[in-house]
This record gives sequence, structure tokens and C-alpha cells, in this order.
Amino acid sequence: MEMIPHIAVVDDHQEIRELVARYLGQHGYRVTVAPNAAEFRRLLAEESFDLAVLDIMMPGEDGLSLCRDLRANSRLPVIFLTAMAEDADRIVGLEIGGDDYLVKPFNPRELLARIRAVLRRSQAEPGVLEGGGKVRFDGKVLDLSRQEVTGEDGVAVPLSSAEFRLLSVFLEHPGKVLGRDELLDLTSGREAEVWDRSIDNQVSRLRKKIEDDPKAPGLIKTHWGDGYCFTGKVVRL
Repeated sequence: MEMIPHIAVVDDHQEIRELVARYLGQHGYRVTVAPNAAEFRRLLAEESFDLAVLDIMMPGEDGLSLCRDLRANSRLPVIFLTAMAEDADRIVGLEIGGDDYLVKPFNPRELLARIRAVLRRSQAEPGVLEGGGKVRFDGKVLDLSRQEVTGEDGVAVPLSSAEFRLLSVFLEHPGKVLGRDELLDLTSGREAEVWDRSIDNQVSRLRKKIEDDPKAPGLIKTHWGDGYCFTGKVVRL
């Protein structure tokens, strides 16, 4: 018997909680709501969830802080609800480990589509780099369990969840030009929108951590109009 996905909706606005719970329930999901992070933490101790929808701006502990803690202790997929429209604010959520975001006001159908996409990605078969171990590329070593890159100088550089997912995709497709839409789908399970520059920002941040000269990158090459290509030699250790 197929398990019904259990979704947590954490938002301090009662009308949003009720709207989302009702709509997702009509589409076959089990939904539990919480008005704040404290209540959600209590629920986490008692129940198991397949995905969490978190409002960023909440009284007390906000959604970003809650997501940071979730990422330190679990792999629960997270979709942010945010009233903030600036690119930088949306990117923060992805950088700390969020899987997707939706700007308020939103269409419940779009949230449903995002949830389905993130669940498909989280339930997919593991990639060739998952399961621990280490991978060498261009004199550097990625520790898959610790999500950090160690250079030839022996200094370990930690990666954010978003940076780790992006680097993993590059290492799984060396020598292949990956478009922005494809990278966004592979890392976040969603399609890019016209204004979406999150991949470009993530590539820029990743270059600062793995390139010898981020201003003249030799590992992640830009193919103007097409996307990016990882040129390093990848060896599983």
C-alpha cells in the first residue's frame, strides 16, 4: 500500500495554514499545521514528515533559523514561503538548505507543483556520489559525508547545502554543458523563472570555495547563453 506523504505547514497566519491544509488535503496529502517554530518542534518529536512548508517571517524563531536546525539534524525537504521579493532574500533560504521557495501571495496550485517536484527529487534513486566517501577533482577532495572540500594545503572548506548539491551535480556530469534550467531542476527539482538568477549566484559562491582564482575560473567554465561546464577530472576514492 502506497504511503500518503505527510506535509507540515508552519505559518503564523491562520488563513494561510487553513487554505494550504485544505487544498493539499484535497489532493491526497496528509497535512499537519503549526503556527510557529516551537509548535513544529514539538510535532517533530511525535510525528514523521516527508516535507515542511515554512514561512520565513514568524514571531519568535523564524523559518530560516528553523531550517538551519533541521539541516543540522535531518534531510527533511523544505519549501519556504516568503513575502520578500528581493533575489538576495530568496537565495539565503536556498543557501542554508531550503529546497525551494514561493513568494506570497501565491497560487495553491503552484505550491502543489513545487511540493510534488521536491518530493520526486527527494524520493529519487541516489546519485552516484551519495552514500558517503570522498571524491577527488583537480587536486581537491570532496568529503561527501561532511560536505566539505579540502585543498592541497590541507585546509577544509565547508559547503552550504546548496553549494554541495550544485558541486555534486557538476561532479556527476563532468565535461557536460548544463543549462541553468537543468541545473535548477537537478539541484532543486523545479524550473527556472525568467527572473531567477539563483543558479548564477550559487555558481559564483561555489567558485570562491573551489577555484584557485574565482575571477578566472578553470573548473566551472561559463558557456555564454548555454550554461556551465565542469572541466575537472573526477575520481571516486
